[in-house]
Amino acid sequence: MTEILREASPEAARDAGVQHQAGPWALALGSVGVVYGDIGTSPLYAFRVAVLAAIGTGPITPAAVLGVLSLILWSLIIVVTIKYVIVLLRADNNGEGGTLSLTALASRALGRRTTGVYLLGIVGAAMFYGDSMITPAISVLSAVEGLNLATPAFEHYVLPLTVAILLVLFSVQSRGTARVATFFGPIMAIWFVAIAVAGIMHISDGPAVLAAVNPVHAIGFLLNHGVIGLVTLGLVFLAVTGGEALYADLGHFGRKPIQLAWFGLVLPALVLNYFGQGALVLADSRAIENPFYRLFPENLLLPMVILATLATIIASQAVITGAYSITRQAIQLGLMPRLNIMHTSEAQFGQIYIPRINMILLVGVLLLVGLFRTSSALASAYGIAVTTTMVVDGMIGFIVVWKLWGWRPLSAAALIGPLVVVDATFFSANLMKLLDGAWVPLLFGAIIILMILTWRRGTRFLANKTRRVEVPLETLIASLERKPPHLVPGTAVFLTSDPGFAPTALLHNLKHNKVLHEHNVILTIEYADTPRVHEDERVRMTRVSDLFHRVVLKFGFMESPNVPKGLAVARRQGWSFDIMSTSFFLSRRLLKPAAKSGMPHWQDRLFIGLAKSASDATDFFQIPTGRVVEVGTQVTI
Repeated sequence: MTEILREASPEAARDAGVQHQAGPWALALGSVGVVYGDIGTSPLYAFRVAVLAAIGTGPITPAAVLGVLSLILWSLIIVVTIKYVIVLLRADNNGEGGTLSLTALASRALGRRTTGVYLLGIVGAAMFYGDSMITPAISVLSAVEGLNLATPAFEHYVLPLTVAILLVLFSVQSRGTARVATFFGPIMAIWFVAIAVAGIMHISDGPAVLAAVNPVHAIGFLLNHGVIGLVTLGLVFLAVTGGEALYADLGHFGRKPIQLAWFGLVLPALVLNYFGQGALVLADSRAIENPFYRLFPENLLLPMVILATLATIIASQAVITGAYSITRQAIQLGLMPRLNIMHTSEAQFGQIYIPRINMILLVGVLLLVGLFRTSSALASAYGIAVTTTMVVDGMIGFIVVWKLWGWRPLSAAALIGPLVVVDATFFSANLMKLLDGAWVPLLFGAIIILMILTWRRGTRFLANKTRRVEVPLETLIASLERKPPHLVPGTAVFLTSDPGFAPTALLHNLKHNKVLHEHNVILTIEYADTPRVHEDERVRMTRVSDLFHRVVLKFGFMESPNVPKGLAVARRQGWSFDIMSTSFFLSRRLLKPAAKSGMPHWQDRLFIGLAKSASDATDFFQIPTGRVVEVGTQVTI
C-alpha cells in the first residue's frame, strides 16, 4: 500500500515544472495562512450553532454537549484527516489538486473521458464556486459580530464594517498568493496558538468533555435524537468546511507542507478549542450565547475580535485562490470561455489571479451578506455546496484508487466507501436546510453547471458547422500548387482548432489579399490531461509542402499558453523562428442565432453571450499585438 501511495505523490511535480523554492517549514507556515484559514475559523460559530440545534428550546445537557463534541472530533478525523490529508493529497495530478484534477486522473485511469465521471467533475467544480462565495461572507460576519459582546453600540456597524473588510480583501488579490501568504501565515499561526491556549485554560472547567473522544457519544446522539440529530449533524459539518479547499490549493504549497501544518498545529488547536468551549458551556450554560469569545477574559475580548477578524479575512483566501485554480483548469479543459489569467509569482506557477472571477465572487459575497445579514442565518446556507464537492471527490477518488493506483475493487471500496458514506450522510443532513437558505448555493451551482454544459454543447455544434464549409488543407495546397498565388516574404501563422482543414483566416487572406507568405504555419493548441507538459513534448512539427508546415503546441491544463515561447522551442527542430518577421492571422467570429439550431433559442443566446465574454485570443495566447492580423467572419449557430 505504501509503495502504491508513493507513486502518486506530488514530488513528481518538480519534474513537471512546479517549483517550491522555499523549505517545507516555510511553505507549511504559508499554507497555514492560505489553506487552513477556512477550517481554522470554524470554532467561531460551528460549536455554538450545533449545540443550539441539538437542544432546541430545552436546556443544555451533558449528552448534547458531548454528542456535538464527539461528532466534531470524529468528523475532523474521518473527513479531513483521513480522506483529504492522508488519501486525496496523494491523488495529485503532477502536483495539482482539486476536483477537476481528480477528474482528469480518473479519465486517464479509465483510458477515456466517460460521461459519468465528466458530469461528476462538473458538479463538484460548480459547487466549489458556491463555497467560494459563502465562506468569505459567513467568516467575516461571524468575527465582526464579536464586537456586540464588547459593547452593544457596535451592533449597527457590523454590516458596514463587514462590507468594508470584504472590499479590501478582494482588492488585494491582484498582489498574488505569495505576498498574501507571507502576511497571512504568521497571523494565522498566532490565531491557532491563541485558540489552543484558550481551550486548554477552560478544559478544567468541565473535564468530563474529554469523554467525547469516545465515538459512542456521537453515535448515541444521532440514534437517540432522530430528525434533530440529523439537523445537528448538518451544522456540525461547519467544523470541517475547508477540507475541499485544502485539496484544491495543493498546487500552491505541495503535500508535505500542508500535512506538516495540519498535524503539527491546525488539528491540535482546533480540537483543544472545541473541547474548551464544551467545558465552558457545561460549567456555565449562559456561555452558549457565544462560547468562543467567552473563553477569553474581558480585557482580551477586543484584541481577540481584531485577531478573529483578521483570521476570517484569511479564511476567505483558501476558497478564493481555489476558485482561481479551478477556473484555469476549466478553461484549459474546454469547460469555460477564455478568461484573462495573470501570474503573480515567477517562482511558483500555481499562483495566479483572474480579475473577472474576483469581481464575480465579490458581487456574490456582498449579495449574500445583504440577503442574510447574520452569520447564524448564513449557517443554514453553508455546507450544502461543500458536501456536494466532497461526495464528488470521494466517488471520483474511488476510480483513481482502483484503476490508477492498481488496488483491487474491494480494497478500494473498503478505503473510500466509508468516507463516501460519511459525506453522503452530511449531504443528507444539509438538505434539510434547503428552505432556510441552502437553496442559494444549489441555485448558483446549477447556473454554473448550465453555463458549462451550454459552452461545451455550443462549441461542439459550432465546430461541426464550420467543418462542413471548410476546405481540407491538402485540397487547398494542391490547388495552390496548380495555380500559385503571389508570394511575399516572411512567415504567416494561422491558428486553428482543426489542423486537417484550412483555417478561415487563410482562406480570407487568399480571397481578399490574393497573396501567400513564403512560409506558412498551421498552428494548433492542444491541452494535455496533466497540469504541465515537459518542454521536450511542447512542439510537434510536420512538413506538409514546401510552403506549409503543421505545428502543434501542447500545454498542460495548469499552464497559460504562450505561443511565442512555444514556437521558440521549435528552433531545436530546425525552424528559424523570428517574431519580427512573423504575422499571426486570427479569425474573429461574430456569432448569430440561426433560425433552426440544435439547441433551444435561449441556449443559443446564452452560448453567444459566453462567447462574447471570452478574452481576446491575442492576450490569452500572449501574442504580441503588433504582429497580429484579425479577419472577421460571421457564423450562425
